[in-house]
Parts: sequence; C-alpha cells; structure tokens
Amino acid sequence: MGTSYHQFCPVAKAMELLDERWTLLIVRELVAGSERFNELRRGVPRMSPTLLSKRLNQLVRAGVIERRGDGSDVRYVLTPAGRELQPVVEALGVWGIRWIGEIGDEDLDPRLLLWDMHRNVDYAAVPPGRTVVQFRFPDVPSATRDWWLVIGSAETDVCDDDPGHPVAVTVTGSLRRLTEVWRGDVSWPDALRSGGLAIQGPASLRRALPRWFTLSDFAPVARPA
Repeated sequence: MGTSYHQFCPVAKAMELLDERWTLLIVRELVAGSERFNELRRGVPRMSPTLLSKRLNQLVRAGVIERRGDGSDVRYVLTPAGRELQPVVEALGVWGIRWIGEIGDEDLDPRLLLWDMHRNVDYAAVPPGRTVVQFRFPDVPSATRDWWLVIGSAETDVCDDDPGHPVAVTVTGSLRRLTEVWRGDVSWPDALRSGGLAIQGPASLRRALPRWFTLSDFAPVARPA
C-alpha cells in the first residue's frame, strides 16, 4: 500500500493503493486482457521491469489480482475485487478524453499505440490468411520509426523488426496524426485528405484498412463543443 491519508473515507483508503504511480495503468492493462509479465510491459513501455514486479506484488497482496502458475508460465488474473475496478478505469478514460483532450509530444509513443491497435483488430474484416501492415513514422527517431502488425486468423503480433513477410499495405505519416485517429479526435478520411497519413498498397486494401481496426474504446466519447 502507498502512503496513508489517515482518513476513514473509503475513497481515501482506495487511493492508498491506487494512486501510486503506474498502478491504475497496470489495472488498465489487466482489464484490457493482458495477463503475462511481458504483455503487461508492452502496455506500460516506459515503466521499469523492477517497478512493474513491485506493483504486481502489491496488487497481489491487496487481493486485486491473483498470480497463477510458476516458472516461465505465470499469469496475473484479476480477482473479483480487481474486476470491480473495470468500470472505474473506463469512467476515468471517458472523463480524461472528454476533459483532458490535449496530448503533448511527450505523450506520443509508437510502442503503446501499436500495442493498443493490435488488440483491437476486427478479424472478420481482414482478408483471410496472414496480412502484414507496416507503419512508418518519419517524425520519430529511426530506432522506433518502423513497425509491423502481422495479422492472422485470430491473433496479431507486433513487430519492431521486419518480420520478413510480404507487406500488404503501408501506413505512413506522423505519429501524432495516427494517435489522434486512434483516439477518435480525427477521422480516417480527414487524416488521409489532410495528408497527415497516407496508405500505400492495392486500392482495395487501401480502402478497407480503416475497417480492420475498431479504434480505442474511448474514440466514440462525445467531446465538449
């Protein structure tokens, strides 16, 4: 548990656990379906492995998650207490995108964006077989400029090295613009018309690509006028 507020208020007691840095974001990843340590790391890429281990142990001791398995096959699963945090996380996301909409350059991260996109693939809309989508961000350092999503029949891999498979379509543009599309701040058609994003590939696949992803859960949230 974190520092005590020395208040009997249940909000204060909950925050003694949840307001420690990264804790709620770990819960967010668990709610989104991540269970293994490396999966959780990819959802919080700027968090050190040591601190992630510490926070997971705190959540286990608090009864929010359960550690299952041993050795190299360990999963972290939400308990009933942890599952009750799902509407809390969702409500915070709705409030955040509605009232704190502005994102700074330091908030942009291709690792997190592609990780979020990979778990929001509409497999029914993607062509059968293996489909590789390359993403190229000319405005970021070369080490994180190129990414690939390898989409199969029921799962998607995120690659920061060329997977060696033929690329079906390539999305090129600014990291900010694709992030804005993903958040629902800008539509795919507007991003393409403005030149902020471009899709290269066969015409049928270029037209279809926006339908392959269901966007962030918070994209449909109405924003203040």
